[in-house]
Amino acid sequence: MVTTTPLEAELLALAGSVPDPELPVLTLRELGVVRAVHMRGADSVEVELTPTYTGCPAVESMSVDIERVLQEHGMREVTVRRVLAPAWSTDDITDEGRRKLREFGIAPPRAGRTAGPVALQLGPTRAALAPETDPIRCPHCGSADTELLSRFSSTACKALRRCLACREPFDHFKEL
Repeated sequence: MVTTTPLEAELLALAGSVPDPELPVLTLRELGVVRAVHMRGADSVEVELTPTYTGCPAVESMSVDIERVLQEHGMREVTVRRVLAPAWSTDDITDEGRRKLREFGIAPPRAGRTAGPVALQLGPTRAALAPETDPIRCPHCGSADTELLSRFSSTACKALRRCLACREPFDHFKEL
């Protein structure tokens, strides 16, 4: 069992407080991508960062921002190491992160759906309303009557949807 020192916990909180460069409404902690902080000396630290997907272009910006925040806190040497296993999942987004996404106008990913591979169904773009499914709700009015406009939106991790009740378009953070 790995124990975390109080300083490591403090530095983890600082690294986690960095805003996500693509979704600045979320911190890296709320997004669930900062995994751990390990002291490597009195003023040297290593941060484990798991990207949302392996080609995520924001990882470099995240790393630079984490380095800056920790160096401002007195760490002379900061190494940000990309950790790909276990893979990041949208289940790693905190409840607070999901709330912030919704308030920002982005439908959060549905929780608890990534125990294995995400099933892909080809067919109509309208959100399924069967009782056994969890519909994607409009972050503006809460309606479950939504349709898919594009599988990709402003970033690869989001899809573009439209609410058929209030007619507003919105991003949906896809489940991974």
